[in-house]
Amino acid sequence: MPPEPLTLPLLTHALDSPSAFTPQALLHAVRTERNLPPHPVPEVCLLEFDGDLTDWLVKTGHASPFTPWACFHTSMYSVDVDGHRIGVIARTIGGPYAVLIAEQLAASGARVILGLTSAGRVSPALPIPSLVLPVSALRDEGTSYHYLPAAETVDGDPRLAALLRDELSTLPLPVVTGTVWTTDAPYRETASQLQRHAQDGVLAVEMQAASLFAFGAARLVPCGVVAHVTNGAGLSPTDQFDKGAHQLAFDILKAMSRAARRRLDNR
Repeated sequence: MPPEPLTLPLLTHALDSPSAFTPQALLHAVRTERNLPPHPVPEVCLLEFDGDLTDWLVKTGHASPFTPWACFHTSMYSVDVDGHRIGVIARTIGGPYAVLIAEQLAASGARVILGLTSAGRVSPALPIPSLVLPVSALRDEGTSYHYLPAAETVDGDPRLAALLRDELSTLPLPVVTGTVWTTDAPYRETASQLQRHAQDGVLAVEMQAASLFAFGAARLVPCGVVAHVTNGAGLSPTDQFDKGAHQLAFDILKAMSRAARRRLDNR
C-alpha cells in the first residue's frame, strides 16, 4: 500500500469556514464582566510593539486611557493627532498576539490598523537606523496561514503603503520600501537564512507584518506596518538598538496617523 500523504496542520485550514470562537464573543464577555458601554474604538488604531513610546506618551501627558476598550489582555490609550483621536496599544509582540488584538479592534470599530515595530537588518546595504516600509512579507510564521492560502509572501495594502511613504518622507530618517521577513522565532535566525534572504532582496526581519497583512486581506481592513531598523547581525553592541529620542518615535506615530486618515478619506 502507498504511504498516506503527509498532512501539515498549518497548511490544511478550512479558510472559508466560520470560527467557533469569535472576537465579538470575547468583547461581549469583557463588557459584561466590567460593565463597559459598547463604545467604538477610534477609527485608526496603532499597535506599538515595543511599548517604550506608549510609556513615554503616558508619562508626558500625550496619552490618556481609553476606558471603553473591551479587552482582557491589553489597555488602550487615546492620543490626539491633528485633532483626530488615535488608539494606541502597547507590547502586542508577535504575529499571533498582534492579530488577536487586531481582530478585536476591527470588531470594535477600527477601520485602519497600524503596526510600529523594531526590526533587524537583513540587507547589508540598509542604513542603520532607518525606517523600512514593508509592501510585502515572507510568511515564515504561523498566523497568516489561518487567513490566506499557503504562499511564500503576502502583500500589504498598497494605497496605505504609498501614503505612509509620503508622510514618513518628512522625517530625518531614511525610508526604504520593500519586503521584510516575518518570523515567529527571532532566536532561530540562522546565518544561512540571513544570507539567502539578503540575496533575494529582503530588507529587514520582524515578527508581525505577514500576520497583519494576511488578516487585513481576509477581513478587508487596511493594515500597515513601519519597521524601525536599529540592529543587525555582525554589528558591534554600541551600534545597535538606539532608536533615538522619544520625540522622534512620536513624530513617526503622527506621520503614520496622518497616512491612515488620508486612507480613510481617500486622499
